Amino acid sequence: MQFHIVLYQPEIPENTGAIGRTCVAVGAKLWLVRPLGFQIDHRRIRRSGLDYWEHLDLQIVNDWNDLLEKLPGHRFWFLSKKGEENYTEHVYRQEDVFVFGSESTGLPESILKNDKNRTLRIPIFPAARSLNLSVSVGVVAFEVRRQLGNSPPSNWL
Repeated sequence: MQFHIVLYQPEIPENTGAIGRTCVAVGAKLWLVRPLGFQIDHRRIRRSGLDYWEHLDLQIVNDWNDLLEKLPGHRFWFLSKKGEENYTEHVYRQEDVFVFGSESTGLPESILKNDKNRTLRIPIFPAARSLNLSVSVGVVAFEVRRQLGNSPPSNWL
């Protein structure tokens, strides 16, 4: 059992590569929702993902509805600067899904409006407008891994 990281329409290949490495490190599956701002075989993804990429559990879906069809019954959490609750104020479970928006626009209101109670934020000082996407994923992913237990399951890679 693993938790899921979703990148909604990511734009920067280096961020996606770094996030892939983080997913391998915490045992999460990475989902990419099209359209992507790069080709999946882009050399900058491979460079930032290093040799971890071959161990990544990755799935690419065509759009938001395709993702929802592939993850029925899962509990979704949305990370956004529009969230009112701190990401550390919840108890997470195996198979939870953590959704992050694109680097330039975040998650669209059409996704956030239906799940305001599952829209979370990472608290930062006002002088910083936002965090880098790969940093945000890392912060949340390691909190989830901490809550679920730091040791990888016995059948882990």
